[in-house]
Amino acid sequence: MTDNEIKALVLRELKKIAPEAETGDIDPAVDLREQIDLDSMDILNLAIAIHAATGVDIPESDYPEMATLDRAVAYLRPRIKK
Repeated sequence: MTDNEIKALVLRELKKIAPEAETGDIDPAVDLREQIDLDSMDILNLAIAIHAATGVDIPESDYPEMATLDRAVAYLRPRIKK
């Protein structure tokens, strides 16, 4: 997957978790929890949704690696099977 495809996937799953979020306004370098008011259950649901879509396991200890959109793409890029 390309970076843009990974970014689109993360944004699509975020939109399902937080439908009121304006995903087009997300700054990829700023913490997602601050931008769209995600709580710990939302982060867990995002990890589950990304796993379902990609097969990538995201352990709880790696959740900080998914804090921003840019970091999520960097984390997922080497883990997603081509």
